[in-house]
Amino acid sequence: MAFPLPKDESNLDSAITSGSQWDAVILVAPDHKGLDNLLLRQTIEAHQRIDARVGQEAILLISSEIAGGRLIYAPTGALNRDYDDVRSFADAAKKAIVMARDAGARKPLLVVAGVPDSRLYQYSLEVAYLGACQALWQPLEAREALGEESTEPVECIGLYARGKLDLTWLQAVEAGRRVARDLCGTEPERMSPPKFAEYCEQTFAGSAVKVRVIADDAQLRQDYPLLHAVARASTHVERHQPRVIRMEYQGEGEPQRTLLFAGKGITYDTGGADLKVDGHMAGMSRDKGGAAAVAGFMQTVARLKPKGLRVVAEIGAVRNSIGSDAFVADEIIKSHAGTRVRIGNTDAEGRLVLADLLSHLREDAKGATDAKLFSIATLTGHAARAFGPYTAYVENGPSRDHQCAQKLVDLGDLWGDPGEVSRSRREDFHFIRPRSKADDVLSCNNAASSVTARGHQFPMAFLVRASGLEEHGLSSAEPLPYMHIDIAGSGVEGGDWQHGMPSAAPVVALAARYLR
Repeated sequence: MAFPLPKDESNLDSAITSGSQWDAVILVAPDHKGLDNLLLRQTIEAHQRIDARVGQEAILLISSEIAGGRLIYAPTGALNRDYDDVRSFADAAKKAIVMARDAGARKPLLVVAGVPDSRLYQYSLEVAYLGACQALWQPLEAREALGEESTEPVECIGLYARGKLDLTWLQAVEAGRRVARDLCGTEPERMSPPKFAEYCEQTFAGSAVKVRVIADDAQLRQDYPLLHAVARASTHVERHQPRVIRMEYQGEGEPQRTLLFAGKGITYDTGGADLKVDGHMAGMSRDKGGAAAVAGFMQTVARLKPKGLRVVAEIGAVRNSIGSDAFVADEIIKSHAGTRVRIGNTDAEGRLVLADLLSHLREDAKGATDAKLFSIATLTGHAARAFGPYTAYVENGPSRDHQCAQKLVDLGDLWGDPGEVSRSRREDFHFIRPRSKADDVLSCNNAASSVTARGHQFPMAFLVRASGLEEHGLSSAEPLPYMHIDIAGSGVEGGDWQHGMPSAAPVVALAARYLR
C-alpha cells in the first residue's frame, strides 16, 4: 500500500535550488511579501510582473534556479478573520500538489510560510501534508486496474520544518486515512461484506492488530439478531453475505486505557423494503464510511503500537438488500441486549447494526481500565443538514462529564478534522419510546431524518436503549462514557456521496486525541 511518504528537510536554501533531491518546490503561504528566502521571493516577484494571477491563485512558475525547474505557489488567502482556520493550508496544498503531479513532479518539497503566531496554526505544515495526500489518493479499483505507479506517481513529499516533526505519527495517520478511503470509496461488488472482511484481514496480517471474522449464519442470527435482520435478504447471495469483523489490539504493558469502537459498514444501502427512490440510491456504497474510519484508526494503532492501550473494534459489514426475505417495518426483533425493537422503517438500518455491535462491546467494557465506547457511522442526513461538512459528536452523560467530545473538537480544529458537539436530550428518548407493551423501543419514524426535529440526536437515544448502554449512565454503578459519531456530513468531500472523495473523518481527530 503506497502513498507519498513524508520526509523532513531542514536546510531550505540548499533544498530549493536546482540539483537538490527534490524535483519541485511547493510554497503554501498567505502571501509572499514576508518571505525571508531571497530566491523564492525574487522568483515570485519576477513572474508577478508579467502574470497578475501570481499571488491570487495556485500557479506553476518556471525557474532554472529552482529544484526541478518548478515552483508552485499556492496562496492561502487571509488567515486573520475570526472564522479562518488551519484548513486553508490543506486547501492550498491540495491544489498545489495536483498541479505538481500533473507537471511531472514525483518528489516535491512542501514549504509552509507566513503561519500566524497562534496555537490554532501550530500544525500547519502537517495539515498541509495530509491535505496533499488526500488530493493524491486514487480509488482502489483504479489502482488495481491501472497500477499504482501510473495512478499515484508521487513517491514522497519533503517537509521543510524549522523544528522537529513527528514523521512516524504523521505517516501512521496517513496510512490509516488511506485504509479508510479505500474501504469507504470502493464500489459495492469490489467491497461487498466478504471482500471488506478480506481487505481487513490482508491489511492487518502480521501486525499487532488481531482480526477475527464471523461469517457463520447461525452464529450471526443468534449473536447479532438486529444485524442479521438487516442482512436477511442478502444471505442467499454468497458474495453479499454479512460479516462481523472483530479487531483487537493489546499494547505492551498493563492496559491504562481502553477504547472500543463500533463501525457501521453498510456496503450497499438500497433502503430495504422501504426502498430509496428518485435517484437517492446512488452513492449508497459509501454507507460503510463509519466502518472504514474504524478500520483506518486501527491501522494507525497498528503502525504506532502505543503502550498501555487496549483497543477493540467490531465492524458490521452488511448489505441492506431487497427481496422476498427482507425485513419490514412493524417487525419486532429482540436485540443482542434483549431489547425488543419495533422496526419503524427499514432504511434506518445502520442503527440496528450498531446496536448489536455496541452490546457486545459493552460486555468488553465491563471491568476494563478507563473504558470509552464509540460508534461511527454515516447515519443521518440530519447531521449533514445541521452541521454541513462537520462531524457530529453526540455523547451520553459520562462522556459529557469527561468532556470527551469537546476535547475531540478542540484537537480536530488544530488538525483540520473539525467537528461539532451535539447533545442528547430527554426529547430524544421520548421520540423512541415504545407505543405498546409489545416492544421496548421504536427504531425510527417514517420521515427523512433531514426534516425530522433532532434527526441526528434521537438515533443516539435508540442506540443507548437498544444496546443496553442505558444501564451505564452517570448515576449507574458502572458509568461508561459513550459517544456516537455521525459522519454523514463529513465522510465525503463536497457532500457528493457518489463521486466525492472520502475524507477519512474522524481518523485524524481520534489519533490526535488518543495516540499522541
